[in-house]
Amino acid sequence: MRNTPVQTQFIDFEDSSPELMHIDTDAQQNANKVSLSLFWRTFFLLALLLLGSIAAWLQTLRALEFEPRAIQTAQQLASLVNLSRAALVHADAIARVSLLKTMSEQEGLQIFPREPGDQYSPFNSDAVSRQVALELTTRLGPGTVVANSVNAQAGLWVGFVIAGDDYWLQTDQNRFQAAGGKTWLIWLGVATVLSLAGAAAIARLINRPLKELSFAASRMREGNFEASRLDESVQTGEIREVNIGFNRMAQRLSKVEQDRAVMLAGISHDLRTPLARLRLETEMSVADPDARAHMAADITQLDAIIGKFLDYARPEKDKLSPVVLADVVEACVYAYKNQSDIEVTVQLEANLQVLADQVELGRIISNLLENARRYGKSVDTGIARVHIAAISRDKWVLMKIRDHGIGVAPAQLANLTQPFYRGEAARTAANGAGLGLAIVEKTVQRMGGAFTLTNSSTGGLSANMRLQRATKA
Repeated sequence: MRNTPVQTQFIDFEDSSPELMHIDTDAQQNANKVSLSLFWRTFFLLALLLLGSIAAWLQTLRALEFEPRAIQTAQQLASLVNLSRAALVHADAIARVSLLKTMSEQEGLQIFPREPGDQYSPFNSDAVSRQVALELTTRLGPGTVVANSVNAQAGLWVGFVIAGDDYWLQTDQNRFQAAGGKTWLIWLGVATVLSLAGAAAIARLINRPLKELSFAASRMREGNFEASRLDESVQTGEIREVNIGFNRMAQRLSKVEQDRAVMLAGISHDLRTPLARLRLETEMSVADPDARAHMAADITQLDAIIGKFLDYARPEKDKLSPVVLADVVEACVYAYKNQSDIEVTVQLEANLQVLADQVELGRIISNLLENARRYGKSVDTGIARVHIAAISRDKWVLMKIRDHGIGVAPAQLANLTQPFYRGEAARTAANGAGLGLAIVEKTVQRMGGAFTLTNSSTGGLSANMRLQRATKA
C-alpha cells in the first residue's frame, strides 16, 4: 500500500490568493456600506419639519412686520421732511437760522443745500430699504432721493425740493432700524439651535424602545434569553404591549430550547447504550471477519451521526482564549500523517494567535480536512491534495483550507452549509448526516467569526474562515 506523508511547511506567508482574500473583501464591503439609522432618519425628518416651520414663520413675520414697519418708517421720514420744509418756507431769514440750529441740536436733523456734484450711495441695500425709498418717493413727489451717505458722510439722507431749490435732510441712521438686522439673526440662530436640539431629544425618545427591542432580539439570537427581557411597566401602551409579547415569546423559546436539549441528551443516552451492546454482540457472535468489520463500521457511523446531531444542536457559546494557530493545525494534520490518500501542505504567517476555543477550533480543522479527504480527491491521482494557509488582516485572521478536486456547482455552494443538505454524488459518495459543514459554520460563528465556501479559480473547493485575532500582551 502506498504511504504518502503529510507535507507541512510553517513559513511566513507572502502572497494571499483570491480565495483567501474573498472573505476579507466581503467584510470590507459590509463595513463600507453606509446605512442610515432610524434615529438619524427621524432626526432629519423632524429637523426638516422644524426648519420649514421657521421659514414659514419668518415669511409671515416679513408680511406682518417688515413691510408695515417700512411703511411706518417712511411715513415718519416724510413727516420730518414736510415739517422741515414748511418751517423753512414760512420762516424769515433770522428765524430760519435759529430753526436750523434748534433742529440740529435737539432733533439731530440737518439741512444742507444739494449741489449737482454731490456723490451719494442709494438707500437700496435690501428689500426693506427699497420699500422705504419707494414710499418716500410716493409721498414726497418726483425728484426725491434717499441715500446711505453723501460725499462719504454716513447717515440717512433724504433729498427734497423747497421752492425749486434742492436740499438734503440728514438724520441719524439709528432712526431707521431694519427689521432684518443682527437682532433677528441672533433670534433666528437661537430658534434653529433649540429646534434641532428638540428634534434630537424627540428622536432619541421615540427610538429608545426600538433600540432596546433590537438589543434584546440580538441577545435572544445568541441564546441569552435572560438578558433579552424588556420592561413591561413602561407608560406608553403600545410599547408595553410589544414588550409583553416579546417577553412571552422569549420565555416560550427558552423553554423550547431547554426541552430540545433535554430531548437530545435523552436520545443520545437511549441510542448509544443499545449501540454499545450491539457492537459487543457483533464482535462476539459474528464469525465472518468481513461481515463483522462491516457491521462494526456501520455501528461506528451511527454513533458518529448521533454525535453530529448533538454538536449541531449545542446552543452554548464557546469560551474564547488566545490560541496559537500553528499548534492546532499541526495537531490536526498529524492525524493524517500516515494516510495514503491525502497530502497536506501548510503555509502560515508566523506567530499567529486567534481568539478561539482550542478544542472546537481543532474539530473545525479536522472536519474540513476529512471533508477534503473524502470529496476533494484528484481525478487523475486519486489523492486529495489539501493546502492550508492563514494570514492576518487588522483584527482578523483569514484562514483557507483548499482541496484540488472537481469543486462544486456554483448553484450548490450556498446550500452546502445547510443542515442535512447533500449535493451531487461526486462529493457525497460517503454516507453521512449532511451536518459536517453546517457544524463548522455554526461553530465559527459562535467564536465571533465567519465562514464561506468558494470554488478555487484553479480547481477545487476552498473553505474560508475569518477568526478573531488575539492581541499580544
